Amino acid sequence: MIGTVFRTEDVPSSERFDHWREMVGRMRSPSDITSAHAADFWAESRVMELGSVTVWPTSFLPTRYRRSPKLVRQSDPELYHLTLLIDGGLALDHAGRNDAFGPRDLHLTDSSLPYDLCPYGTRSADGTGSADGTGPRVVTGVGVDLPKALLPLPPHRVRELLGRGLPAREGFGALLADFLISLERQADTLPPSDAPRLGGVVLDLVSAWCAQVLDAEADLEPESRRQVLVRRIQAFIRQNLHDPDLTPPVIAAAHHISLSYLHRIFPQQTQGDTVAAWIRGRRLEGAARDLANPSACSLPIHAVAARWGISRASDFTRAFRAAYGLSPTEYRHQALTGGGE
Repeated sequence: MIGTVFRTEDVPSSERFDHWREMVGRMRSPSDITSAHAADFWAESRVMELGSVTVWPTSFLPTRYRRSPKLVRQSDPELYHLTLLIDGGLALDHAGRNDAFGPRDLHLTDSSLPYDLCPYGTRSADGTGSADGTGPRVVTGVGVDLPKALLPLPPHRVRELLGRGLPAREGFGALLADFLISLERQADTLPPSDAPRLGGVVLDLVSAWCAQVLDAEADLEPESRRQVLVRRIQAFIRQNLHDPDLTPPVIAAAHHISLSYLHRIFPQQTQGDTVAAWIRGRRLEGAARDLANPSACSLPIHAVAARWGISRASDFTRAFRAAYGLSPTEYRHQALTGGGE
């Protein structure tokens, strides 16, 4: 499991809001946190420390977060804070901009600058309430904290993004949003040893998203550009695993690079895996999930293979046994009957 889970329900009701403020203040840039729901506060969060990057899937009752110039002077961890909003609405006053954003929007703040973040449509002293008067609505999102020095873009360009609500429905924004959401879903099954590598993926996707929004990929360092390209290629592969004609030449052509360049850069970012080996590994992983899924138990083995782009059943059986030490039939039987326990 990756991350530490915090639930207000785990502490006495009278201490919940204070505990929440202490936790947020300890983990993020110090801010003044207020809520009209302090007396009966509710929040849940998982803090995932992924190397130098921290990811925060979080839900909480409407709350206002203000980082004043005084707080900036007192403490500045030199971080960028990126937030993906999943549900609810927020308004942000930061870096000379005042913007609002809703579900599937991203926004970026700089710990070196003051900000005022509150539920959408609210500028009251307590920073709570809804614009239509229907009462509190839980705000849900995923936060990312990363050292400013690690973002491979000039600070003056990053400043152009601060305080803006930016959609994450296509391009690298969509890839970043989907990855952050999937991190929370898979957190209980991920080993802690994967944390630094996952942090690297988050950093690469954030860098690529910033560069895309700014149309500034040329500002990335060569190594970062290669990492971004390989992440893009991996996303393309995952989306097309069902296609038996998915081959390195097809992938190279889709990304407007030479086949030799693809073969050169891909192993550098995948711990030595060739393109073909990485495709095979993802296909076998998908097939293994289907074989272990009770709702797919009536699906013939050859149909499972075809579903993952492997048209020859004999090839599938041979590759599956090499990877898992069992034939697909044996693996399915063991997974569905608990024979391995």
